[in-house]
Amino acid sequence: MPKHDILNVSGQKVGEIELNDSIFASEVNEAVLHDVVKNYLANQRQGTHSAKTRAEVRGGGKKPYRQKGTGRARQGTTTAPNFVGGGIAFAKKPRDFSYRLNKKVKRLALKSALSAKVNNNELIVIDELSLEAPKTKDMVNILSSVKAAKKALIVTADKNENVIRSANNIKGVATSEALGMNVYQILHHDTCIITKDAVQKIEEVYA
Repeated sequence: MPKHDILNVSGQKVGEIELNDSIFASEVNEAVLHDVVKNYLANQRQGTHSAKTRAEVRGGGKKPYRQKGTGRARQGTTTAPNFVGGGIAFAKKPRDFSYRLNKKVKRLALKSALSAKVNNNELIVIDELSLEAPKTKDMVNILSSVKAAKKALIVTADKNENVIRSANNIKGVATSEALGMNVYQILHHDTCIITKDAVQKIEEVYA
């Protein structure tokens, strides 16, 4: 099992933790990561786009001009796509873009994403993260102390309202519970800051 330093909120090393090989030292499968990120983004789409076809636009009841003798191409209605104000050819209509992936694929992608963070030295484990009150300044100081990147994901074992509210106003910083984070979040952020309790919770479920 690979060993990883544990830091406190001041950025000082206070110990080491052995990370589970099957989660934090697995082979990074880029194809699976691509599939899961693509699925996540597709599921976020609202699919409310809508344009009118030639049958739905207003007007077009009268033939714009006679069939022959004008020297122009024959036209039957002004609702045709080639007219200004006409309908859209192959108009987009509301649809559901979401689809499901196999549970095993999602698990493999999560392990690959976490392993990639370890390989790239982008995983920071801290002993605990507790704030007496929601305060953005305190969170900024913690992120600075542990040398987190501007885009950072903070992962806690359980929902921590003070941590969430303290990080909400910091651009590029997001929070998540250990069992609620997704592959897109992990890959989207340059640094993953995770508490020791959150690591243990992830290993209990995914190992």
